[in-house]
Amino acid sequence: GEEPRVSRRAVPLFINVDEAAVLLRTPRRAIYAMVERRQLPGVVRLRRRVLFRSDVLLDWLDQKCAPSPKE
Repeated sequence: GEEPRVSRRAVPLFINVDEAAVLLRTPRRAIYAMVERRQLPGVVRLRRRVLFRSDVLLDWLDQKCAPSPKE
């Protein structure tokens, strides 16, 4: 069946690496690697912490997961 969509209202504006890993269903180290390669949008660095703008990340995820239009 269909997977339940994450309700955006339930997601805080900023999420940490652990939460991003859950959202993207990928290990934390993969998140850090993607941040290093500048592959993830909405990255915010506060001192040594890495946070993400959840709205930006979710929009990016929607575009990535959307079926590509057939030419």
